[in-house]
Amino acid sequence: MSSLINTNVFDYVNVLDKAMDASWLRNEAISNNIANADTPGYKRQDVNFEVQLAKALRLSRYKTVDAKVADVKMNRLNPITYTDYAGYSYRLDGNNVDPDTEGVYLAKNQVVYQGLYQSVSQEFKNLQAVMK
Repeated sequence: MSSLINTNVFDYVNVLDKAMDASWLRNEAISNNIANADTPGYKRQDVNFEVQLAKALRLSRYKTVDAKVADVKMNRLNPITYTDYAGYSYRLDGNNVDPDTEGVYLAKNQVVYQGLYQSVSQEFKNLQAVMK
């Protein structure tokens, strides 16, 4: 079984797993933003992952999607939390969190996470069908 793990059978699952981790981290960041909406000087946090994934896939130009996913260096694909609009604030107390906007981001992120979860589940169903 260990030789199966080292093959490209799990390439999509590995990338989807990283994307799910990023979505989970984004959910935590958004929750922190909402919790600190009234904290003076707090700046909203977000997660950078999509840009990293796009760059990783672009490195394998002129290849199929399967080949691009197989070429992704998983150790370089890590979600990063950053301060969004650090120099911007629309309030006098220096806080830049809008709870209504954060609620929209949270709903969007939950849909993304569910889609990723369903994609991983489908990949395992495909593997199960092939092994039968």
